[in-house]
Order: sequence, then C-alpha cells, then structure tokens
Amino acid sequence: MSSTTNAGSTLPRSALARSGAAVTIARMSIGRRRLLAFLVFLAASLILASLGPSERVLGPSARVVYLHGAWVWTALISFAAAAAAGLAGLLGRGEGLHRWSTGWARSATLFWLTSLLFSLWAMETSWNGLYLAEPRWRLGVQFGVVAILLQLAILLIRRPPVASAVNVAFFAALALALLTAESVLHPSAPIAASGWDLVRLFFLGLLVTSSLAAWQLAGLLRPRW
Repeated sequence: MSSTTNAGSTLPRSALARSGAAVTIARMSIGRRRLLAFLVFLAASLILASLGPSERVLGPSARVVYLHGAWVWTALISFAAAAAAGLAGLLGRGEGLHRWSTGWARSATLFWLTSLLFSLWAMETSWNGLYLAEPRWRLGVQFGVVAILLQLAILLIRRPPVASAVNVAFFAALALALLTAESVLHPSAPIAASGWDLVRLFFLGLLVTSSLAAWQLAGLLRPRW
C-alpha cells in the first residue's frame, strides 16, 4: 500500500486526501460553506426524487409529483419560518431575527416559484395535459406574484421591522387561502392518501433534504442590514 510520511507518521494517501478536503472546507468562508451545503442538499433532493418508488395509479410519473409536493411543502415551511422569525423579531427587537425572516422569505419565494414549474410538469405527466383553471394552480401563481412584489418592496424599503411584519402577514394570508381553496383535479393530500408507508417515508426523506437546502439558501440570502 502506498503511503506518505508526515511529521513522523505514515498515513495512506486516501486518508491524507480526506484530511486535505476537510481542511479546505474548514478554511472556506461561511458564505461558501453555505453555498456548498445548499448545492449538496439540492443535488441530493433531485437524485432522491429520481429514485422514488412508483405509485400504483401514477406509475413512474409519481416521481414528478413527489418533487412538486416536496417543493411546495418546503416553500410553506420556509414561509412559516420567515413568519416565526419575523414575529419573534418584532416582539424581541432582534435585528438578527429580522434578517433571518427576510432570508427565509426569499428562499421560500424561490422554492414556491420553482414548485409552479414542477406543477406544470406534474400536470402533463399525471393528467396528460395542462389544466390551468385548477383553483390551486391559480392560487399558487397569484401568491407567487405577490411574493415577488413584496420582496422587491422590502429590498427597496430596507426597514427590518417592516420586512418582518410583511412576512408575518403574507404567511397568514397564504395559510388562510390554502385552507379555504377549492380543487377540481388536484387531490388535497395525495401522499397522505396513498396508503403505502414506503411512499410516505420516501416523501418525508425528500422533504428533509429539500428543507435543508432551503435553510442553507435562507442563510445565503439574508440581507446585511
């Protein structure tokens, strides 16, 4: 076995390579480490979705539904985190919490918008066409547009308490709209209604990786107020 002597000790080249990689990551700035972590979790989510189990009704096209569902729930969790951080910041006047609120909201907006693209893909594979009159689809587009406009306004105003208040109000409105939204073709809870524990466990794992990606993205997108 080939080895290398370093400071009087002999280590395999593979061990030295792993040690060198660890040192390189440790020397990265926090921003670069977050970017690397985001890309790793994002890639893990996409790979995991491509390996998902087939469903008895949708077949292999269920993998697109898994991806769409995970992205929607990741966006909702991120909007909730933005509202929670914003409310805590308003109550405790914590500047760091205000920044996290905006970071989470920006991350949530990106996941929400990309979930709309996955939604079109899921429609095509599941319904053999696009049904843009679906109430939940229209709701998603409307709140996507509102989220973009609000984040642009926050960027221009640059007032942390206002940003947090906006994020709290937005999540409250979104949650209320989703609870009262009608659906035509869109099932209310397709994963929960699947009746197959493997599908539920797989989706939970996918949601964990995508949520971790959103967390790292939120850290990257925090403003420097």
